[in-house]
Amino acid sequence: MPAADTGKFKRFAGWLWRTPFARMVHFAVLLLAFSMLAGAMSSALHIPSNSLKTMDANLASTALTVLPCVLAYWVLARLIEHRKVDELSWRKSPQLLWGVLGALALFALLTTQLWAAGVYRITGYGDAPLWVLFLLTAVAPGITEEIVSRGVLFRLTEEGLGTWIALAVSALFFGFMHAFNPGATVWSSVAISIEAGLLFGLLYHVTRSLWWCIGLHAGWNFVQGAVFGIPVSGIKVDGLLDSQLQGPDWLDGGGFGAEASVLTVLTCGIVSLLLLRHVLRTGSAIAPFWKRERRTDARIAALR
Repeated sequence: MPAADTGKFKRFAGWLWRTPFARMVHFAVLLLAFSMLAGAMSSALHIPSNSLKTMDANLASTALTVLPCVLAYWVLARLIEHRKVDELSWRKSPQLLWGVLGALALFALLTTQLWAAGVYRITGYGDAPLWVLFLLTAVAPGITEEIVSRGVLFRLTEEGLGTWIALAVSALFFGFMHAFNPGATVWSSVAISIEAGLLFGLLYHVTRSLWWCIGLHAGWNFVQGAVFGIPVSGIKVDGLLDSQLQGPDWLDGGGFGAEASVLTVLTCGIVSLLLLRHVLRTGSAIAPFWKRERRTDARIAALR
């Protein structure tokens, strides 16, 4: 092969290696490899697995669930994308608390609405171990799902296809990722896509921080299940309060829980509209690659 053709091939191969889709594949392969290693370590050390059904959890099993995802993301950013992992930097970690507080306020508001509508009723008090619920409902899903859905899927799709397509793709992925949960329906998946998928995607776009998203996601799950005793995405959780949802499915969420309630969709939709207003006012939305100017590409490079 002539030297000129060799140079063109190397440039093409380099470009192909760095495309957003290729980096998604890199992450998936890394996650699989690290997860297999974590599974082997768990078996060798006889570490019991976490289980929401039996309410069993331990720090070691939680760490082996979370670390493969964190390591895969770090390797992707540092060794393949050659950038700092600014969206997970320690200087931004206090935003985790703001996300948790936001979730507390948001779900307290939602529960108040459900109670006022006559579909949420407290039936008693539970004695669930909060530490176990924290590991099961908050830590593992909050970190892993946000890295995959926002850190990888939304961020890389936005880089290639723009903000609006990234919002749609990541929201639908996030919603239908819960399609196999107990009590799930097509509507429950659509509801999560709207109320959480769009909200978390917009939040990441505005803040460029995974800490915000992890805090809001983890806080949402924990407050919903461990505090108010409402099923978390269809999964029954014994929380501090024993509660019952009763009413028409469109209002109480049916067998899936409050996340399939129209009240939840409307309330979270209002928050998403406020974030959307900010995006439109600041003009921060990224256009698809075929509509971009050079300054947009420079801005994307600065965000990476």
